Amino acid sequence: MIAIAAVDLNWAIGNKGDLLISLPEDQRGVFRKYTAGNTVVFGRKTLKTFKDEKLLPKRVNIVMTRNKLFEKEGAVILHDEEELKEYEASHPEEKIFLIGGEQIYNSMIGLCDEAIITYINAEFEADAYFPNLDEDDNWELYEEEAEVMSEKGVSFTVRHYRRKA
Repeated sequence: MIAIAAVDLNWAIGNKGDLLISLPEDQRGVFRKYTAGNTVVFGRKTLKTFKDEKLLPKRVNIVMTRNKLFEKEGAVILHDEEELKEYEASHPEEKIFLIGGEQIYNSMIGLCDEAIITYINAEFEADAYFPNLDEDDNWELYEEEAEVMSEKGVSFTVRHYRRKA
């Protein structure tokens, strides 16, 4: 499984239920590039942040929720880490991306072997964070793409991490 997120200099990912900043270059050039045609896993709260709560097109959408009664047409609904592990084991041909939010990242990062991090060269007011992989001895940065300047006036790099053997 691969975690994918956009973080600021403090590894923040959100504030008051929203993204820190919407970067079209990241959404098209990174997020869509990697996740299109694959499987995405996210929490029920993250689904609420999608426009009209519509599932992401051209992807298998897995919604994680503890609510056993929750339904979302077109989505696979899973309730815990064990169910996600079972899904992954029964779909070995699928590339699965963990896309948020904070609770999902923090509880499921242990299932990931890779992470693709859009590292935004700015700080924002935040209340939600991604685990800081630079401070985690289990992870290593193995590639960093060239810096991109967004039309929003902030630059970012895309960092590729992998879990150490």
